[in-house]
Amino acid sequence: MFNIIILGITSLLTDISSEMVYPVLPVYLITRLGASPAILGIIEGIAESLASLVKVFSGYFSDKIKKRKPFTILGYASSTLGKFFLFISSSWAHVLAARVVDRFGKGIRTAPRDALIAESSKAGKRGAAFGLHRAMDTLGASLGVFWAYILITRYQGDFKNIFLFSLIPACLGVLFLFFVREKKKEIDIPQQKLQFKWRTLDKRLKLFLVFTFIFTLGNSSNQFLLLRAKNLGSPLARIILFYLVYNITYALVSYPAAWASDKIGRKKLLVLGYLFYGLVYLGFAVNKSLNAFWFLFAIYGLYIGFTEGVEKALITDIAPFNLRATTIGLHATLVGIGLFPASLLAGLLWKFFGPAAAFYFGGVMGIASSIGLWFILAGI
Repeated sequence: MFNIIILGITSLLTDISSEMVYPVLPVYLITRLGASPAILGIIEGIAESLASLVKVFSGYFSDKIKKRKPFTILGYASSTLGKFFLFISSSWAHVLAARVVDRFGKGIRTAPRDALIAESSKAGKRGAAFGLHRAMDTLGASLGVFWAYILITRYQGDFKNIFLFSLIPACLGVLFLFFVREKKKEIDIPQQKLQFKWRTLDKRLKLFLVFTFIFTLGNSSNQFLLLRAKNLGSPLARIILFYLVYNITYALVSYPAAWASDKIGRKKLLVLGYLFYGLVYLGFAVNKSLNAFWFLFAIYGLYIGFTEGVEKALITDIAPFNLRATTIGLHATLVGIGLFPASLLAGLLWKFFGPAAAFYFGGVMGIASSIGLWFILAGI
């Protein structure tokens, strides 16, 4: 439990930093740097996809050398460096570089950190452990969005001040990681040659990984949700508050949902979460009222709260023990690879057919995914 709390504090502080930046980034790109929605899609797609390629490799080498902590520290430190690059940015190309470095750090840390969480929790309480971590992570996100709102109203749109202040919690988060206790017995595995072969994986795991990749093709960057609110005339301060509602909902739901998955199984919650995703994207497609965004962002928080921690718990349940971090990394890599075409497609649909087209596509994919997931996870 000690490791889970420390990792939760690090994630809380890191997400304060990240979410101070994230909701203002699309407006910064469009209004200050002259980028288009298509450029936004390219930046998010490249950053997420290239960095996600690292996840499976960091997981594999973490399993190979039987260590989690060094990868976790390096990953969080890299994300902190990305925030500094964003502070000195003066063009959309600089923002691309900053996002790549930031997401590269996430790629390095994700699988080893999640494996450390799994190995620091009891088998029957794994969902609750991931849920607690996600809840602390998202509490940090909510605090970060709140501080972004305070700073954007105080400094009247001075983005650089937000980027500068975001470095403080990011650095503190890295420092907390040095208190993590990594005991050899936690990740001790039989002495054998470490081999990852797709054909040897559990059939349910393979189907879930493939399905996740397909779903991700319709799951574009959250920045398009923020840009949609801006497109309908919402001021930046209100956009930040919409995003705050999403994060508060996410934080409130994450732990109860993951805890419930230990009791009733992962399947029902994942199916419900994917259904929420599809419905909320259809809502973004047809919505013309700024007030409706309060409700839509709250429902979107239910989607991520019902799926993120539960997915990780499911993967650790059915992954080979000696390849736990590798499998977590493979899942994250498949999701990341899918984000590039997803965000690029959303940007192109927005540009050539209008904003609604991008959200109609995501909505249909989400509803179809919830139906498909019900059959794929039969018996789980």
